[in-house]
Amino acid sequence: MASEQMVHMSQGQGETSYARNSSFQKAEQNRMKSLIEAVIADLCGSSSTLLHGKVVIADLGCSSGPNALALVSTAINAIHSQCLHLQQPPPEVCVLLNDLPDNDFNTAVKSLVTLRQSKDPVVLTGVIPGSFYERLFTSDSLHLVCASNSLQWLSKAPEDLTRNRIPAFDTDEHVRHERLPIVREAYAHQFREDFTLFLQLRAKELVSGGRMVISLVGTRSNVIASKFFLFPGIVAQILSVMVTEGVIDKEKFDSFYVPVHGPSGEEVREIIEEEGSFSIREMRVHDPTTEMNTALSTPRKFVNNLRALFEPIIVQHFGDIMDEFVRTAELHWSLDPDGSLQEERARTSRAMLVVSLAKVS
Repeated sequence: MASEQMVHMSQGQGETSYARNSSFQKAEQNRMKSLIEAVIADLCGSSSTLLHGKVVIADLGCSSGPNALALVSTAINAIHSQCLHLQQPPPEVCVLLNDLPDNDFNTAVKSLVTLRQSKDPVVLTGVIPGSFYERLFTSDSLHLVCASNSLQWLSKAPEDLTRNRIPAFDTDEHVRHERLPIVREAYAHQFREDFTLFLQLRAKELVSGGRMVISLVGTRSNVIASKFFLFPGIVAQILSVMVTEGVIDKEKFDSFYVPVHGPSGEEVREIIEEEGSFSIREMRVHDPTTEMNTALSTPRKFVNNLRALFEPIIVQHFGDIMDEFVRTAELHWSLDPDGSLQEERARTSRAMLVVSLAKVS
């Protein structure tokens, strides 16, 4: 990834690891299942000439833990079911997992070995480390690309902010509110650049008529958010308290950026249509409040989810402050004197966007 920030989830299998704190992401992967199955029905249909006896599936931003193989497993199961229904031999299947080099691939690789042993005819599996904002595969080599809960992560913090030293957050609520339109516009601009590039790169790598199914955390189109995107906003609130307590430097806080943007469905649709390499087969937008509230339902869950997502970025920027961050976060959740966290949790501006795309021939 172009950014030097350490954008990967917390590693390992411990209590604060992503592997142990990704139930929300799992729920969203389940919502992609029917779209992936529909894509496979098209690719493996009796009239399809795309596969020529083989299918190559890539999961971009696979992360680690039990979710790493969820999407490709859905696709493989759908291939078997479709071929059984049509009474035709299944194609050879190649499964490729991608994430940034610092991702914890250990469990993913072990799962790939198990997949090869248990699924016939998965004949080839592999790991492709690198940013999905760069070329990853040879031209016209992929049939299906999946990406779940990952495209809200940007390639880098918005240059309009970093270059001009404009803080994304501020300890002063009035200043933060006044600056928010500039900050949101900068993040939206960076997302447009990154997502356009992502589409261009995948168009080169997919075969003609190849398919993509992607999901990302976004914002409801009919709501103008009055605060920063949910999880980065909560992290900023906690760090802001640590600034007022003298635990971290305000100057250091002012130079902290989380490279995440939650686009609206209209933003995503507009970029896809302007870029022109893909047609939208289906777009779904749903409210993830129930899953989000479950993830934040107790102080322990709240802190563990924040650490699973953001600890590497926080530690890289501020150093070893996680003990104090945890203390402040638990206090923030338990007391929440002005109801700000409860208000954030109750807000319905956030949305999950799931999109099925076909490469234009």
